[in-house]
Amino acid sequence: MGLTIALNSGRILKECLPMLAAVGIEPLEDPDQSRKLIFASRAGGHRLVVMRGSDVPTYVEYGAADVGIVGKDTLMEHGSGAGFYERLDLGIGRCRIMVAAPAGVSLGTGKLRVATKFPRIARRYFEAEARQVSIIELAGAMEIAPLMDLAECIVDIVDTGNTLRANGLVPLETIAEITSRVIVNRAAMKTRFDEVQALVDGLRQVVS
Repeated sequence: MGLTIALNSGRILKECLPMLAAVGIEPLEDPDQSRKLIFASRAGGHRLVVMRGSDVPTYVEYGAADVGIVGKDTLMEHGSGAGFYERLDLGIGRCRIMVAAPAGVSLGTGKLRVATKFPRIARRYFEAEARQVSIIELAGAMEIAPLMDLAECIVDIVDTGNTLRANGLVPLETIAEITSRVIVNRAAMKTRFDEVQALVDGLRQVVS
């Protein structure tokens, strides 16, 4: 059997499928046209598994998947996994993690309420800034939080910035530039080295 590859659904999936196809790994069915989440490949006996990005590191860390493709933001929030290596920057899914707040509003110097779905990233950033914060974890639209007086600012993914502007927010600080990465299960790197290395090398050529 070939490799089991965990893929981040959504934008990253759309951008990484052509790269995988370029190294000879294509799903038998179009994931966009199917309700399936596990797809056999046309050649090589590989399995492509589509899931939420936040689950990709977990599947790879515990060996349920040999390889994963996921955003660096997810890896930063997940923490340094003892069970996987980060092997390659694919340069796709580009965006930024930023601090944003309502236009014209000063954040002052007192304790900040910060709304985010990246509590670890936000806490590490503000600790490094020696800023006292209260982290409010949300799952959906962060931009609402300052408008509803739930938080003074947000930490979120910013792509074009259009959603921020539409809701009267402006970006203040960039925490990290984000792209999608290839991660590999540590055990698979040893037991299936040739297959894994061939995939990583092939994707590296596509990137370059």
